[in-house]
This record gives sequence, C-alpha cells and structure tokens, in this order.
Amino acid sequence: MAGYIRSQYKVLKGRIEEPRRFIQVLAGPRQVGKSTLVNQVLKGIRIPHTLENADGVDASDTQWIHNVWQSARVRMQLQKEEEHLLVIDEIQKLDNWSEAVKAEWDRDNREGRNLKVVILGSSRLLIKKGLSESLAGRYELIRLTHWKYSEMRDAFGYTLDQYVYFGGYPGPATLIADERRWKRYIKDALVAPSIEKDVIMTANIYKPALMKQAFEIGCAYSGELLSLTKMIGQLQDAGNVTTLAGYIDILSQCALLTGLQKYAGDEARRYSSVPKFQVYNNALLTAYKGRTFEKDRLDGEAWGRWAESAIGAHLICQAEELGYKLYYWRERSNEVDFIIVSDHTTIAIEVKSGRRRMNSGLPLFEKTFRPTHSFVVGTGGIPIEDFLTADIEEIL
Repeated sequence: MAGYIRSQYKVLKGRIEEPRRFIQVLAGPRQVGKSTLVNQVLKGIRIPHTLENADGVDASDTQWIHNVWQSARVRMQLQKEEEHLLVIDEIQKLDNWSEAVKAEWDRDNREGRNLKVVILGSSRLLIKKGLSESLAGRYELIRLTHWKYSEMRDAFGYTLDQYVYFGGYPGPATLIADERRWKRYIKDALVAPSIEKDVIMTANIYKPALMKQAFEIGCAYSGELLSLTKMIGQLQDAGNVTTLAGYIDILSQCALLTGLQKYAGDEARRYSSVPKFQVYNNALLTAYKGRTFEKDRLDGEAWGRWAESAIGAHLICQAEELGYKLYYWRERSNEVDFIIVSDHTTIAIEVKSGRRRMNSGLPLFEKTFRPTHSFVVGTGGIPIEDFLTADIEEIL
C-alpha cells in the first residue's frame, strides 16, 4: 500500500503548493490510508513541515494545539522560512479542537504568517461537526473513501471476485488467503476501534451494546430489507425504533453502515419506509455473514447478494462527494436495487448475478417514474467489472 498513489494525492499536493488560502481537511473512515497519503505528499514537496499526532494526547488538553502551532511558528522564525506546513493527525480526539484551530489560524491571518495547515481525522461525524460549528469558510474538505475495485486490483492484484467478497480495506489485503485471520483483523483492528472510538466516544450513545449489536446485524443484512421493529426483536439489549434509527444514522455518517430509504414521490413516505441495509465496504458484510470465499462463490443465490452489496457500497461511498442521494424501490414483489437521484436526474439500477432472477421491477419503475436512465448491471447488462471501474459522474 505504501507505494500506491491514490487520486487524492494530486489534489492535496496541489493545494499545499498553492498560495495559503484555506485549512486542508483530509477526512475519512479508519484504515483507508489517510496517514499514508499525507506522508507520500510530504516526501513529494519542498516546503518545510512539521507532523504532529494527537493520538496519545489527553482529550482535555486544550493547550496542546496551541503548543504545536506555536512551535511551528518559532521554527519558521528561527529558520527564516518563507512558508511552513503544519500537519496534525487524529485531531478529532481532542475536545474543542475546532475552536483551538480557529483561534490559531485567525491569528496567523492577522499577523500575515504563511503557515499552511493540514488536519486529518478518522471520525467523519466529529470532523463534520467541528467544521460546521467553528471553521466555516476557513477550510476545504478532501474526502478519502473506502478503496475502489480498481485501486485494490492495481495495488494488491485483487480479482473482481476477491474484491466483491473481501471488499476494499488495504490493511488486511495480504491476509485473505487465511480467512479466519482476515476476519479477526476486520473485527478487532477495524470495527472495534471504529465503533468504540470514532462512534461511541464522539456521539451521544446511551446504549453502546445496542449500537454494536445493531451494527453487526445491519452488516449481516447488507443488501436486504429489514424493518427496525424486526431488528429490535433480534437484539439482546432493549431499545426503541427512534433510538435505533438514530444509531444507524450515526453509523452512516461514519461511513460504516447505512439504511437506504425507499424511493417515493414525497419525503414523508421515504423516511417512514423499511430500510435496506448497505455496508460502505463489503468486508463488513463478509466479516459478519460470510462462510468461506469458496462456499459463497459457488452458491449462486448468496453470490448474487454479495455482488449487489458490492455495487451498493461502490455507489454509497461516492454519494456525498458527487452530490447524489441513493435509494431503493419496491412495490409488492417488484423491486429495483438502487435509485440514484441527483438534481433533475433519476437513474434506476438493477443488479443481476448468478442464478438471481430478474423481476418486473425495472420495467414497472420506468413506466411509473420515467427515470432519466435505467439499466442492468451484471448478467445480461453492463458487466459488474465494467461498472465498478466506470466513472459514476459520467452517467449523472
């Protein structure tokens, strides 16, 4: 992974080398390569820089940001540097980080100091909260999403089937030959820190056990509809539908798991619908539902579900960046897997793989809603590999 260059490299490097305008914020879920990307950029620029990490700092130490910022200023002065770059990793772990950053950035503005800043955060929820509350107008956001098929293929030699099953986490990519070990890594090194540190510690989670159980069940049901009432029936910890819906929304903001709403003509009907669960990375489906790669690949019905979830993950990861909403549609036994809505564009997508049968959902949806585009991905349509390597922006 260390030698692979993601597309965001050019974006971040270009903005750092521009005249100082905004704080650059690199945000994304855990273990998608934020720190690796920054280190690659630092090696590729000539600007003197300071790299700090807030990981081991006490969350209540509000003075820490001021201290590292002041150290960068002193270095600039002593070294007579015309410009300097300060990079702070894992900044979301500090209380009131955004207010501290705002104060230091504004001071440099007043004093005309050419101190550029990049901050990194693995909790998209807390990063977004801090940016909206304190740093409005002072930053540009660079989103680092889960890895696409083309990236896993080029960096690790993944086949299409391996990507569909094992998803897009680069860290455990070399472990897939030992599936038991790979699953333990996903659960212990990825899921546990994401839930315990990025979700529970940064949001008002009154029932952490309920949150964890809901996450695991939601991952196992990726690509399927499951009412929150039925979901509660599977949970050991008591809860209510409103609490559960709030937890799923938080998991979605952290790019882990979402509940797609049914496409309908009015907003009220959309938000009262039964959610269709969708992971942001198919590794999460496999970790909680998979048997073995060989067994699930040979099971046509199971593989159809994995393929649909992989398409859904590909679509949901890019929704915020490209500015579209993702839904599903169902009327009795007629269903369309994914509905993309962007401005005045509506796109209907049906996924067909293995022995999964086509239903009459797509023709019925076309007749009822007259979408801008509609097509099949998989058997009888656009090959899954072609769709996963295509630029979604081109069809919007």
